[in-house]
Amino acid sequence: MQPVGLLLAAGLGSRYDPTGRSLKLLQPVTAGPGAGLRIAQAAARTLAAPGIRRFAVVRPPDDPHQPELHALLRREGCELVVCERAAEGMGSSIACGVRATEDAEGWVVALGDMPMIAPATVISVVAALRAGHTVVAPSWQGRRGHPVGFAAECRPELLTLQGDRGARDVLAAHPPHLIDVDDPGILTDIDHS
Repeated sequence: MQPVGLLLAAGLGSRYDPTGRSLKLLQPVTAGPGAGLRIAQAAARTLAAPGIRRFAVVRPPDDPHQPELHALLRREGCELVVCERAAEGMGSSIACGVRATEDAEGWVVALGDMPMIAPATVISVVAALRAGHTVVAPSWQGRRGHPVGFAAECRPELLTLQGDRGARDVLAAHPPHLIDVDDPGILTDIDHS
């Protein structure tokens, strides 16, 4: 079983910079293992750990800051999936990424603005998917975090996602198998760190 990594990098980051003058994912990480890297770069590297094929879901190149982000993610080894409906929200981005990789045996969905996740956590999520779990998520001190793994049997539901609810409905239908990890990065949202 070989899942693919989906890095969701199509958000505007309006909580980070409401003016839109800068793109959150291009800002530097100021602490942790990714310190000095750009946020998207560090997030892409966490998915590289298990050696899975990585795709980054991005906005069209005519959006401000996108050419720079696209180039950065390509240099990190990500294949780009341009989501024309990215403005609709995370659910639409997930569906777009799954559609572009429909033949995958599963997906590890990571958020582009969570660069502090330990590579070992991603390896554990992939291992749990390979062990036969339908949905997998890491947990630190009793709190579920990211990235979330989905087996191929979730494909039909993932393809119908839209708007800004992300995969909440899929998680409600398939409560995730939780893996305890020693990784506070699974909860670290750049907007609040």
